[in-house]
Amino acid sequence: MTAQRATGLSAAAWRGAAGLGAAALLRSSFAAKAGSTRFYLLTAGLAGTWTGGALGAGPIPWRGDGWRTRPASATRTLIVVPVVTGTATFAVFYGAARIARRHRTLRRAIASVLRYADAGSTPLVVLIASSSGVAEELFFRGALWSGSRPLRTTTLAYAASTAATGNPALLLAGLVTSVIFGWQRAATGGVLAPAVTHLTWSVLMLRYLPPLFRDADRPPVPPGHPAKAAPLGSRYEGRNCQGLWGRPVPPCSSSLLPWPGRRSLDMVLDSIWRMRSRVTP
Repeated sequence: MTAQRATGLSAAAWRGAAGLGAAALLRSSFAAKAGSTRFYLLTAGLAGTWTGGALGAGPIPWRGDGWRTRPASATRTLIVVPVVTGTATFAVFYGAARIARRHRTLRRAIASVLRYADAGSTPLVVLIASSSGVAEELFFRGALWSGSRPLRTTTLAYAASTAATGNPALLLAGLVTSVIFGWQRAATGGVLAPAVTHLTWSVLMLRYLPPLFRDADRPPVPPGHPAKAAPLGSRYEGRNCQGLWGRPVPPCSSSLLPWPGRRSLDMVLDSIWRMRSRVTP
């Protein structure tokens, strides 16, 4: 009895220390400069904290017991279905992101997270995001998955950790994904299925979501104005994009053209811009 109690206290201590440490690291990582060494060290430390807390709390059920009785369907249950679920979850988030772009607060909240995917090394960002996703599943769907209502407990715990960032987009995403990953944990009895789903969802989000929000901080164009603002940081920044007869001049409209026409148009505009720069004192 004493040994079991000591073990239980030890597991609780591991979970508590990991949860508090990870919340602090998560907040600090999103306060770091995108693409900086400090950001990579903090996020790598975050993944290590989740993993260390999970492994220190006790054994982790990787596959559950269902695959033992139905080995023929193990691949479908533990790999195929999670990949499909992760893809479907991404599709829902992608559709929601296109709607969220119209809301200024959500647009900037999402863009503040996705800028970390654009600023640094893409392979390194994908590697850290993937390892963090697996580490979170080890902790929340592994070490923390206990009690009579583990889905509610882990969802609230994950929401509390993401709330430390002060980002409403991360909080909403954490609530939704924690429920989905928890369902898979309950259905399979292990952390492998939710880890595969989390990994699939993370990679697709990093690949397809950043382009939607790259111009999130661009000054808005008044409704009905014929000109469209050039992207911030581009070679056309600060230029009037309104052409003859009030029609927008590329690059504002060149993205609508086929690739050969867009390329030729950009070359002409570059030549004009260089000539104008030489003439202007």
